[in-house]
Amino acid sequence: MRIYASNKNISAIYSRYIIGLSFIVLVSCNPTKYIPENKTLLDKNSIHFDQKTKSISKNELKDYLKQKPNKKVLGFRFHLGLYNLSNQEKEKWPHKWLRTIGEEPVIFDEFQTDKSSKDIKSFLVHKGYFNASVNDTIFFKKKKAQVLFQIRSGIPFKIRKLNYQIEDMAVAKIILADTISSVIRTEQKYDVDILQQERLRIERLIRNNGYYNFSKDNISFQADSTVDDHQLDLTLIIDKFRIQTASNQILKVPHRKYKINNVFIYPGFDQQSALTDPGKYYQDLDTFNYDGFNIMGRDSNFLVKSKRILQSNYIIGGQYYDQTDVEQTRLHLTSLDVYRSININFKEVENAGKQEDDYLLDCHIQLIPITLQSYTIELEGTNSAGNLGGAVNLLYKHRNLFRGSEVLDLKLKGAFETLTEKSGTLQNTFELGTEAKVNFPKFLFPFLDAERFIKKYNPETFLLLAYNYQKRPVFTRTIANISFGYHWQSSKYSTHIVNPLEINAVNLPVIDPGFAQKLDTTTYLAYSYKDVLITALNYSYIYNNQNIKKVSDFIFFRLNMESAGNSLSGLLNLSSREKENENYSILGLEYAQYLKGDIDFRYHHFINKTDQLVYRAFLGLGYPYGNSQAMPFEKQYFGGGSNGIRAWHVRELGPGSYDPGDVTFYNQTADIKFETNLEYRFKLFWVLEGALFLDAGNIWAIRQEDERPGSVFQWDKFYNDIALGTGFGARFDFSFFIFRLDLGMKLKDPSINDSNKWIMNNGVVNFKDDFTLHLGIGYPF
Repeated sequence: MRIYASNKNISAIYSRYIIGLSFIVLVSCNPTKYIPENKTLLDKNSIHFDQKTKSISKNELKDYLKQKPNKKVLGFRFHLGLYNLSNQEKEKWPHKWLRTIGEEPVIFDEFQTDKSSKDIKSFLVHKGYFNASVNDTIFFKKKKAQVLFQIRSGIPFKIRKLNYQIEDMAVAKIILADTISSVIRTEQKYDVDILQQERLRIERLIRNNGYYNFSKDNISFQADSTVDDHQLDLTLIIDKFRIQTASNQILKVPHRKYKINNVFIYPGFDQQSALTDPGKYYQDLDTFNYDGFNIMGRDSNFLVKSKRILQSNYIIGGQYYDQTDVEQTRLHLTSLDVYRSININFKEVENAGKQEDDYLLDCHIQLIPITLQSYTIELEGTNSAGNLGGAVNLLYKHRNLFRGSEVLDLKLKGAFETLTEKSGTLQNTFELGTEAKVNFPKFLFPFLDAERFIKKYNPETFLLLAYNYQKRPVFTRTIANISFGYHWQSSKYSTHIVNPLEINAVNLPVIDPGFAQKLDTTTYLAYSYKDVLITALNYSYIYNNQNIKKVSDFIFFRLNMESAGNSLSGLLNLSSREKENENYSILGLEYAQYLKGDIDFRYHHFINKTDQLVYRAFLGLGYPYGNSQAMPFEKQYFGGGSNGIRAWHVRELGPGSYDPGDVTFYNQTADIKFETNLEYRFKLFWVLEGALFLDAGNIWAIRQEDERPGSVFQWDKFYNDIALGTGFGARFDFSFFIFRLDLGMKLKDPSINDSNKWIMNNGVVNFKDDFTLHLGIGYPF
């Protein structure tokens, strides 16, 4: 059902936004307002290749342009427009503020253009285009300058042969035994970046074989381009190690190979005392030997048990120095979450090295502790689809519960939310919850020696106990939860989470009479809203190749799989236990039986350092069977909301083409969910970012028993059920958190009882029903 009613407040806000934006756009259309006489505004840079060059993109070359035109947002010079709104002769607000958040016009500079041409040519030469040429042409029109860079790349030089010139035979043996791993290949285009990768690869290879002092600076390349047409021979050169004698003579000697001598571990290192009076500090420390390691401290009762520290250590006395072992030690010690800083230093042992293989290193691992216990009070403001609320969280953390860097988290939460009925009446919901979670930095599994697994993957085991009380307008619900599981990283980008045991006891002690009557007449809802015991096994795989140190495209992928009730079903079938009301029960609760899986894929494409396109696709499916006629309410999918299809309130959309009519609250859930989103994020000014988005998708029921008309998924009509929404958003990035406002507008509503479900074709856009404002914390995805 659609109700067409005006909403003057939203309409007025929307109109003011459009008027203000239009004014800035008009001002940005006169970008030369503050361009001095005899000067021109840099309007555009263009790059043109005389032939297609697949290995070089125009975006790569843009990084070498010394001058770039003023930034554009949706085709308009928004920031320059803000700057031009100011009066340059005035320093008072808002003129100075507009100049601060805006962008000064970029004045064309011919010298910078010439420098850009030279830098582009240098880049092309580094990429193997030795005969490349770059010419720049400048076009002037009405105080604007457009620069065209014309590039003749020519034919790239390719590597015909790779030779090795290594004076140290021991080093040569290691490198030549691993040429299969080389990133340099014959017939490969010459590329300085590839040569740099090879230097780094060889540096790591040699350092992993005991050569502590070996550096990529010991490696150089020599290229001979006279051998054939557009081909060259490369020679990789490694000289011997250079030392300076007492008489200032430079001698070449074989590179030094080091073994680890002693390993000293400082579990409670006091950095300040060590810097203030190092002699006294180290002299006062006692040495405790544990499994061949020297544990340094004033007391044998160390902060973390020595065994746990050694499980995270890969640096062993008597073994050759290995850079990977050092990195793994640092990584695993950091993951203990007990130390604020970790220093790993090596010191050459004096009088060693009389013979070629006698060089020794002492290793010093200094562990600087963090504050172990902390208390936090969090105040939250919440908004769920326009329903305002608040929460108070009392948090306690202990980072070393049993002296093995076990982390205890206790949480006590109280929350309320004000729900607005369609009639405008306000109703309050309340929630109280408590949670206790312990993380063990090891793999706990009965009868299994997991030492090798711990060393390789650094797993964690967690145990969670929780209880939650929820009072909503139509029902009161309690949820008791216990879960046990594992978490580990199999690679730099891949994470696994396994919960072999998750138990939820869901109880609805109070149900509103009106809602109970609806449950009595709607079988599918009745199965969803009842007391239930959920015993589940679930697994999650997460892939995330984001590089936080570099702005670059990245992918996020998450796979979730869950199974519930199968073990109980097997046990009860074997026991020949009788069913109650056609279902098995445990302790008076019917147990849920279902399969569920979903995938979440996101691709972040950076247009530049501040603007990006984000693509997201989500597909989920739950299937009840056996002891369940419907998925438990807590495990069903919903549509709409601030992180989904933002033109709809949370749980308002679907399922399918179902129209709930004039309902009091939005409460629609189902078994299948498909959702896709496209969002363009761009920087505006100060902490403000903008976004334009397009959302599509819906939810569906999977079983024909669902009484909601149009709710069941059907292959021949599901595409007609796809809802479509658009909108724009504002994000305030305060570094430590992001506050978000998104205004969504319906474009296509599958619940319209008409063959034409497009909003615009109805002739009326209703602000109350067709626009939805969402408040949120963080990005939607």
